[in-house]
Formats: sequence, structure tokens, C-alpha cells
Amino acid sequence: MVAKTIAGKTVEVNEEGFMINPNEWTEEIAVEIAKEEGIPELTAEHWKIINFCRQSAGASGKAPTLRQITVGTGVSTKELFALFPKGPAKKVARIAGLGKPEGCV
Repeated sequence: MVAKTIAGKTVEVNEEGFMINPNEWTEEIAVEIAKEEGIPELTAEHWKIINFCRQSAGASGKAPTLRQITVGTGVSTKELFALFPKGPAKKVARIAGLGKPEGCV
């Protein structure tokens, strides 16, 4: 684990950059991580997915899979890839301050 300062707040992250404690997450941290992931601005559609993932993880203790995200939000896989290019489940989990989803490489 490594301490990293994101949006002025020091948080613990693992070797892949996923936050260790989801309770340290803030919307400001999400905006900064999104920029690191190549997403310059988070739209209402991005927030819909981020908030769903945080709620889902709060209930299950795990970041949701791609299928759980598409079913739970009504956003198609194609739309999800457009919003979070190159590995949307992994990317949205990182932005949402969650651990790496199961099954992601």
C-alpha cells in the first residue's frame, strides 16, 4: 500500500492505484482520478454510473462487474465503453474509490 495525495487529500492506494478505503473517497477525488484516466470531465451520465457502483459496493462489499453495471443502470455496454474507454468496469471502480472488480485483468 502506498499513500497518495489526490485532490489535496492523502489516501491509501494499492499497487494498481485502487483506493483501499472507500470511505476516504470524495467527489473531488473522483474528478482527479477521472482526469488521470483520460476523462477530462464527469457528466451527469458518468455520475449516474459512479453513484450506482458506490451504492452497489456498499451493499455487497465488492465493486460491480460490467454486467451488473449495465443491468443496474440501464446503460448499454457500448455506451459504458464510450463513457469509460478501455476497460469501463475497472476504470469506473477506480474513479468511484472502490477495489478492482472481480474478473478484471
